[in-house]
Amino acid sequence: MSEPGGMRKHGDPGEDASPGQPGSVDPAGSPASGTTQRLPVLDKPLPAPATAYNPLDGANAARRFWSARRVPSGIVATLLLAGSGLLLYDIAAVRAGRSALQWRKSLAGDLASRPLNDVAVLAGAAAAAALGLWLLLLAVTPGLRRLLPMRRTHADVRGALHSKAVTLVLRDRAMEVPGVQSAAVHTTRQRVRVRALAHFRELDDVRADLHAALVEGVRDLGLARAPALTVRVARAGRKG
Repeated sequence: MSEPGGMRKHGDPGEDASPGQPGSVDPAGSPASGTTQRLPVLDKPLPAPATAYNPLDGANAARRFWSARRVPSGIVATLLLAGSGLLLYDIAAVRAGRSALQWRKSLAGDLASRPLNDVAVLAGAAAAAALGLWLLLLAVTPGLRRLLPMRRTHADVRGALHSKAVTLVLRDRAMEVPGVQSAAVHTTRQRVRVRALAHFRELDDVRADLHAALVEGVRDLGLARAPALTVRVARAGRKG
């Protein structure tokens, strides 16, 4: 039913839908603006979200850096090359009809005449065993004890601090504590030892403030394994 003036009420049966009105469809077949669309159903499920990086995971835990062992490897390789080359030359000379070198004759005769409980034989066996154990120890340990691994926050990034850098940072922190005249810091992989001299304030107060400052300093360094902290404070001019 039409209102006076030729106006029609919204929703009259005789109203023609036109583009741009609610419920209309444009000639291209897409709903016009202002319509409610139903999202199409996906044939494949959405991919699962990536697993968050966990630095405490065993595969992601901060581990020590491995040394290349260039010096021990070079020494062992040089000795083996020299010994094997000399031995092969002597064997080739004997096969060619020449006599063996005098040192090999003397060594073979000496080893054949000495008993197994001889001091020289036991000393040589002990030296060879010690050398073998040393090489095995180098093979199974990472080395680079001066590098302290840092906490890992990304799977592809690894970092470490040299113990000298840790020593400098902690010594600067110690010198900022009121009452500390001088400080000596020694850093290892397991422990940080600090010896400070105080020229004013009570020693207990200086020790408490110094310990708190160094604990905060070690935490700010972001080390994967915080070393144990030992703090000793003495009065300046006296032996601690």
